[in-house]
Amino acid sequence: MALETTVIESKISEKFGSEVLNFRMEHDIFVFEATPAVIKDVIRFMKEDETLRFNFMTDLCGVHYPDNDKSAQFAVVYLLHNWIDNVRVRIKTYLNGDEPEIDTLVEVFATANWMERETYDFYGIIFKGHPNLKRILNDEGMISFPMRKEFPLEDSGRTDKDDRFFGRTPNNYEPNK
Repeated sequence: MALETTVIESKISEKFGSEVLNFRMEHDIFVFEATPAVIKDVIRFMKEDETLRFNFMTDLCGVHYPDNDKSAQFAVVYLLHNWIDNVRVRIKTYLNGDEPEIDTLVEVFATANWMERETYDFYGIIFKGHPNLKRILNDEGMISFPMRKEFPLEDSGRTDKDDRFFGRTPNNYEPNK
């Protein structure tokens, strides 16, 4: 018998109560949220439970929501896959913008190692307990995190580019004066 989303929701809700919320379907994938305090336990439970069997972490990534309240300015999104029943789940947890920290999942899924490093590299999210949390793609000397939305898309003071080459002509764009 295939694993139903109602079974997933009831097992997780029964075990974690109000720490898990907003269960729903989005574009044919089952989605829910968990608090940072229990996210590691939720994912470990989903992997080890004999019914759920989410035995593969497909992806882990960060998101920056600069307009959100400080308590939810960052999110970490986990995508898990149950190969046996061919069911996928997306779990999101929100982090404080002043201290974006969350426990590492390296001991639950080894594949989290590089994904957490990439998320740290681009968003500055700290994965507590990670065995080697350092930049993986960007230069180690960088002091900023390039995927954060706190920087302007362009340098308004540049004089060396011609806006016509970027699809901005006098008809649809008024250059800085």
